[in-house]
Amino acid sequence: MSSSAFSGLPSPKASQARPSAQELQQQYNRYQSELQTLASKIGELEQEAEEHNLVLSTLDEALAEEPDRKCFRLVGGVLVERTVKDVVPALKTNRDGIQKVIANLVEQYKTKDEEFENFKREYNIRPVSAS
Repeated sequence: MSSSAFSGLPSPKASQARPSAQELQQQYNRYQSELQTLASKIGELEQEAEEHNLVLSTLDEALAEEPDRKCFRLVGGVLVERTVKDVVPALKTNRDGIQKVIANLVEQYKTKDEEFENFKREYNIRPVSAS
């Protein structure tokens, strides 16, 4: 809630004219699109983090038994030969970075969803079925 609401002054939004139905529809569609894009990216990164976990669980066994064992890693489209002991820390760093990005995107999603809900409440928007 804005501080002007407490002082009895009209909020800046109250002095503006209500957007047209077309503008409201465009803004509604924009919110839906942004939320869908964020959800898609979160899903994509979660899958990538899960793939990292799967590879790490396999390599952890090799690290315990044979740390100098050869393994191959795709770096920038180039397959490079490394040892398990060299690759595991890099994979853990990548996985942790992906998880941080996911957490950031989840926060962005929550914020955008809250904005969307406030927008729908402010303009009394309720979805209608097409039937």
